[in-house]
Amino acid sequence: MRITCDTRYPYLAAKIKRSLQKAFPNNKVSTVIRKEKCEDISCFSNRFETLLGWKAKCGSKFIQRARVPKWVLSRKVYIIPCVRGLLETDGSVYLDRGYKAVFFTSIIPELADDFYEMSLRLGFDFNRYDFLPKTKYNSKRRYNLRLSKNVDKFLEIVKPEKMNIKNA
Repeated sequence: MRITCDTRYPYLAAKIKRSLQKAFPNNKVSTVIRKEKCEDISCFSNRFETLLGWKAKCGSKFIQRARVPKWVLSRKVYIIPCVRGLLETDGSVYLDRGYKAVFFTSIIPELADDFYEMSLRLGFDFNRYDFLPKTKYNSKRRYNLRLSKNVDKFLEIVKPEKMNIKNA
């Protein structure tokens, strides 16, 4: 497994390293700095495919239509850390006209659906919409989820560490 992190979030990279080492204590977790703005955290295990439900040699998570594993969806104790991780990697918290909002985006419709379903189970109804960017660099449909009500309560439950709140 290789996870690429923006170097602006060293605490998030450290958390990923600690989590991988805790989950796989007999496996080496290593970091490689690529350029100035990102680092790759790697860990090798034969168990990843079983745990995650997709194959290492079958292409990207987009090609394989990666989803949240059923064993995570089955229990709230797993849902909260999963939502936290997805928000920390593919989401943001920002100010929209002075009010906090939470935003999650993915090019994988199934993953967006899973995030939405988990949020509903936690008691939060995100607004959903999608669009097709019209640029030569990005032609994949994006699936967006936005929460603008009860944001503080959501953040209190999920407790994401990446909390650089920006103005929209």
